Amino acid sequence: MANKRAMKAIDILYVLVGAFFIALAVNCFFLPNHIVSGGVSGLSVVLNYQFGWQPSVLLFAINVPLLILCFVCFGVQAGLKTILGSMILPVYVALTSQWSPITDNPLLAALFGGILAGLGIGIVFKGNASTGGTGIIALIIHKYLRLPMGGSVALIDGLIVLSALLVFNVETVMYSLISLFIISRVIDLVQVGFNRSKNVMIISTSIEEIKKQILTELDRGVTNIAVRGGYGNNEQEMLMCVIPEREFNQLKETVLEIDSHAFVVVMSASEVMGRGFSLLKE
Repeated sequence: MANKRAMKAIDILYVLVGAFFIALAVNCFFLPNHIVSGGVSGLSVVLNYQFGWQPSVLLFAINVPLLILCFVCFGVQAGLKTILGSMILPVYVALTSQWSPITDNPLLAALFGGILAGLGIGIVFKGNASTGGTGIIALIIHKYLRLPMGGSVALIDGLIVLSALLVFNVETVMYSLISLFIISRVIDLVQVGFNRSKNVMIISTSIEEIKKQILTELDRGVTNIAVRGGYGNNEQEMLMCVIPEREFNQLKETVLEIDSHAFVVVMSASEVMGRGFSLLKE
């Protein structure tokens, strides 16, 4: 029970911190440079320029029907955290509305604003919540269509960025597309983390010796998989080992030193859970 409460508290902290980063990106980078970053915040840039509407008020107005949709699709707990994000983001935007722009260079605004916004959105998503707006739609697409979270955000926000063509010139929209790309990549980076891994499969005549070196020298787990050769139809064993990218060269040198004719297949593993990766090794 205490552990669940601690996890809920961490999720709430994620929402509070992430929403603040998004508000900073809006007021210090996007709004003064007319960068339409997508989402309701990006839409607010367009409407603020065209009609003078306050972004904080617009965020409140659009989030209400989308919050109802969030309750239906994700249940009460996700809905409650999203209510927090939906309410706190307009408050942050209002509180930081008088802050001075950090840069008046649209390219720098697109780059660094995109990093800051992507970081904020990714942190909020890690709290299993959203700041409302189109983020709710992105979560729904991610859940039901299994698109990557960054891709889901890029799909919806791309449409909003294109709407900027009705108000701004093409060059401004091009800066906005740069920002949108950076936001989607940073979101995925926050979701997956910086610790990339490799999934390595090895077929060799010296399987046992290679396995021993992996277990002792690299201190990594390894799995034996029975395989059948397609040409000779002979039974063989294949080793599968998942390692951090930084250890790949060491593994490659170890394998080739033992068997220079070993057949090695390397694949990227973007997210690995288990002892030694997401869990601490004892």
